[in-house]
Amino acid sequence: MKAMILAGGQGLRLRPLTDDRPKPLVNVNERPIAEWQIDWLRKETDLEEVLFLCGYKWERLKQHFGSSYKGIKIDYCVEETPLGTGGAIRKGLAHLGNPSENIVVTNGDVVTDLPLRNMIASHEAPGTQPTVTMLLVPYKSRFGIVHIDKLKVVRKFEEKPEFTDVWINGGVYVVSAQKILKHLPEKGDVERETFPKLVQYAEIVSFPYYGFWNLIDSIKDLHEVEHEMKEMQAEATK
Repeated sequence: MKAMILAGGQGLRLRPLTDDRPKPLVNVNERPIAEWQIDWLRKETDLEEVLFLCGYKWERLKQHFGSSYKGIKIDYCVEETPLGTGGAIRKGLAHLGNPSENIVVTNGDVVTDLPLRNMIASHEAPGTQPTVTMLLVPYKSRFGIVHIDKLKVVRKFEEKPEFTDVWINGGVYVVSAQKILKHLPEKGDVERETFPKLVQYAEIVSFPYYGFWNLIDSIKDLHEVEHEMKEMQAEATK
């Protein structure tokens, strides 16, 4: 299987860490996000190739990974001007020769232990075969919640709760390359240009997941995920 990692953004909220590198090369516990991602992809799929859909500071990615990583072919599809996620995926598919098979697409700032094999199997199950299978994760508030009673008396504080019945896009997709191609813009975001069209035809299937998933979009996010990963590692060694 082939995978594409969306890596074109400037990572402004991670400055100064992204002043001289793209977001996928920001270290999480002393290793770049992209290494965590590729190791996860290797573990969960019969991975043949990773294509970085890149732009900002893309040369640093090439300096770091070269043409292979742990036996996996690494390639780069470079945007001369920002194309948005939809335009980047469209260009990436052309770079791969417009393949007919399924492709994994992931945002370049997500770290997860998602059982991707199960998600791929769900996408390929007989009788379904949607255009996109999308990872969904529970919405987690960035703020603490204050509970009050009918008399407006504060009764409870809840720190950054997770709403298990409210879902957000987890930024990992299994896509049928040929089917999605006609819905991708030359320039624009897949979230705004493509997915709303596919919803009209029931062509997106969800894969809800409650496990470890983090978006690294700010310094605060980075510190929180590093702490969580260290706790998980310590628990695993007990």
